[in-house]
Amino acid sequence: MDCKAMATPMALNLKLLCDASSEPVDVSMYRQMIGSLMYLTNTRPDICFAVNTLSQFLTDPRSVHLVAVKHVLRYLKGTVDYGLRYEANQKFNLQGYVDSDWAGSAADRKSTSGCCFSMGSGVISWFSRKQSCVALSTAEAEYVAACSASCEAVWLRKLLSELFDLPLEATGVFCDNQSCVKLSENPVFHDRSKHIEIKHHYIRDMVQRGAVKLLYVATDEQIADVLTKPLARVKFEYFRERLGVLRIDDTSRKK
Repeated sequence: MDCKAMATPMALNLKLLCDASSEPVDVSMYRQMIGSLMYLTNTRPDICFAVNTLSQFLTDPRSVHLVAVKHVLRYLKGTVDYGLRYEANQKFNLQGYVDSDWAGSAADRKSTSGCCFSMGSGVISWFSRKQSCVALSTAEAEYVAACSASCEAVWLRKLLSELFDLPLEATGVFCDNQSCVKLSENPVFHDRSKHIEIKHHYIRDMVQRGAVKLLYVATDEQIADVLTKPLARVKFEYFRERLGVLRIDDTSRKK
């Protein structure tokens, strides 16, 4: 509680985490810290990427990883009064954002998928996870992420239809890669997609059925970017606000 607060949950240079020459640290202590942070990601999507990344080093944590975990804790010190805010006067509209980096993991060159869904002022579902395959292009990495997002969208649609018995229009999922959008609409296999595993073409079926619609959004407005990589302070704070993670003051709690 006496530490100096940080503006972002993670430093920009992820390559330092692969430094095997740094000193080993207490495995139990490291796992306890990560386990505690995992619970917090249920209400704080802004630390989801950092916790996802650091949890990949549970078997052999080093001092660089412990420093990165403490960085997250220092960020939480400065944002301890932040949380997801939901406003009642927002329009009921299920929409999502999906993004992916490309070969962001220095260890195995796999990409990270990030996705979030909202129904108004704040997100209701989000994830940040490493992809199971190595993508050969940014378009493929985005396409794999979009497939995961479409699975999440279908599950949310079923849940909402059972709870409220409302007809739902196609759920818009915003992506900042135009090649990925075209791949989801084009049922023909070509050079860019012939090596992609069949399971990742699930999104094409959902697009054709009208359950999901992949839409283009500019990179500067891609909220899911905060779930795929560490960002600079200005951009991180902008996307954090768009997620619905805001300072919860006494007035907001009373409301």
